[in-house]
Amino acid sequence: MKETGYIEGQNVVIERHSAEGHYDRLPALAADLVRRQVAVIVSTALAAALAAKAATTTIPIVFTTATDPVKDGLVASLSRPGGNLTGVSLLTGELVQKRLELLRDVLPNATGIAVLINPNNPNAEQNLQLAREAARVIGRQIIVVKAGAISEFDTAFQTIVQRRVGALVIAGDPFFNSQIEQLGALTVRHAVPAIYQQREFAAAGGLLSYGINLPDAYRLAGIYVGQILKGNKPADLPVQQPAKFELFINLKTAKALGLTVPQGLLNAADEVIE
Repeated sequence: MKETGYIEGQNVVIERHSAEGHYDRLPALAADLVRRQVAVIVSTALAAALAAKAATTTIPIVFTTATDPVKDGLVASLSRPGGNLTGVSLLTGELVQKRLELLRDVLPNATGIAVLINPNNPNAEQNLQLAREAARVIGRQIIVVKAGAISEFDTAFQTIVQRRVGALVIAGDPFFNSQIEQLGALTVRHAVPAIYQQREFAAAGGLLSYGINLPDAYRLAGIYVGQILKGNKPADLPVQQPAKFELFINLKTAKALGLTVPQGLLNAADEVIE
């Protein structure tokens, strides 16, 4: 699906595609944008940013990415990106240990913790490695469950229930972001204590959410787009990182699961949903 618009004298083309993957289409989509000679390309996932980088060395690219943009080869450094890319690093993977610690605080006797990943995501293996390292730090066992399409959710949760997993961490993923309400409902239906990265998950019935404020991150990326349209170069705009992380607790879900949330955690929460 394509949309066109006009911002500050510049043609704008927005390309949308299904959240259920189709990563193999990204190079063609990026090449199409280059042919259109757009003023700026904006990407909201690592795979899209890499496809855009491969397609052009001249058109400015503003990214938001869950992983380390230096390790992934997007920029030379955070402070001096160099080249034609800059953006916002969401630190999603780096927050896995904190999410595991939060689950441990609420469920101190849960030994096995499942991690739900999207195998179609190019970041899947990196996210899984971070989760395993984080689990070792807190002395917990990781059980990997995969779902790369909506049709695979039911099977994934049946596996979680059958293996008597004590809790669930949902790995950060654009596809999962698009299915937050369904994921929250499934955790309620199957009585699975779970944590994700966005408030909407807790609002939909999930037990906990911990992460950055995504609208704020996208706003930062939008500010960079505006600055580039006014003549600034991506090479001179440092990659930004979130300064604030938000904790949301669904106390109604906790009570339904028979869990007692420590008072200190309730006091630290940005919002307790009752």
